[in-house]
Amino acid sequence: MDYIAISKVRPNSENPRYIKDEKFKKLVQSIKEFPEMMPVRPIVVNKEMVVLGGNMRLKAMQEAGLDKVWVEVVDWPEEKQREFIIKDNVGFGEWDWDELANTWGTEELKDWRLDVWQPEEEVDYSGANQEIDVDNLDGLMTIKLNYTEEDYWKVKEALSKVAETPEQSVYKLLNL
Repeated sequence: MDYIAISKVRPNSENPRYIKDEKFKKLVQSIKEFPEMMPVRPIVVNKEMVVLGGNMRLKAMQEAGLDKVWVEVVDWPEEKQREFIIKDNVGFGEWDWDELANTWGTEELKDWRLDVWQPEEEVDYSGANQEIDVDNLDGLMTIKLNYTEEDYWKVKEALSKVAETPEQSVYKLLNL
């Protein structure tokens, strides 16, 4: 592992991942508050110093004002590099929300930039459902849900971890 000038590290222009504004801000803040984490989570680069793992962290480190970064240089064939880029970003695990709730405090988790779900207010849905004219159905029905943009991306990301489509995710979550 090497500790080098951040200017020597090149972002991967073919990185298939992105980070939304709010999550990016949380990542930058996390790096500023806990820089000791950086040597144990180095940026993985190839011999040309192109990032294979850690593109978002590199961007956040630049934003946080770091001028040096820890990197792990690998000498892999192109095929292995492409495989790593995907496998490094696949989310295999899931949060055990009960364990989190019983072991850590909500405020502590929020401080550490974990998106903790909390209902903002009790919503009255009693007037939301209207009678449906079942004689004029065309075979497909639509359920419309309204979210803020930030919550929309959270829901979309969470559903994508459950199944391939939102419809499949709902079926799976509802045990249908």
